[in-house]
Amino acid sequence: MIPASQLRPGMAIRYEGQLYKVISAVYHPGQGQMGGVTHAHLKNLATGAYWDHGFRAEEKLEDLPIEKVNMEFLYRDGDNLVFMNPETFEQVEIPASVLGRHANLLTEQMQVAVEFVEEKPVNVEFPPYLEVRVEQTAPPAHTQQDNTWKEATLENGLIVMVPQFIKTGDVIRLDTEKLEYMDRVRG
Repeated sequence: MIPASQLRPGMAIRYEGQLYKVISAVYHPGQGQMGGVTHAHLKNLATGAYWDHGFRAEEKLEDLPIEKVNMEFLYRDGDNLVFMNPETFEQVEIPASVLGRHANLLTEQMQVAVEFVEEKPVNVEFPPYLEVRVEQTAPPAHTQQDNTWKEATLENGLIVMVPQFIKTGDVIRLDTEKLEYMDRVRG
């Protein structure tokens, strides 16, 4: 058990019977007789839903260890994503709804870290960026304005905003956390 004032991003906690991963936590100290408050942005590990909640600083929360195992993505089976441990050949399934739009980033044989809480797979940790080919977008426009963007459909089905100079067939670097364009891959 830890006080809420010690919550840190990446931790897993149990609160009111639900498992959550801490996405962000900011502690605000109190003044006088007012106690401090920790504002936390949490992800429900069962449903994938996000929740913002304020905890009293002295409130005790059950922290849970997160085990990360490098696994290989095999295939999508209906609403589930199937991963295999390349060392033990053990397979696990994670509901695609838990990953949301991030499930589209997975490609066959992709190596990722699967997070386990209480021996149950709860999340997938992606690399900071991926290189993805643009499947379809409007023709490139060379204008004097550098701040205009257009939609592009990527080979994995995601739709992101890209600068005007990007064309169909270009390979772009995609920020996997925000699902945003970073830059174009040269060569």
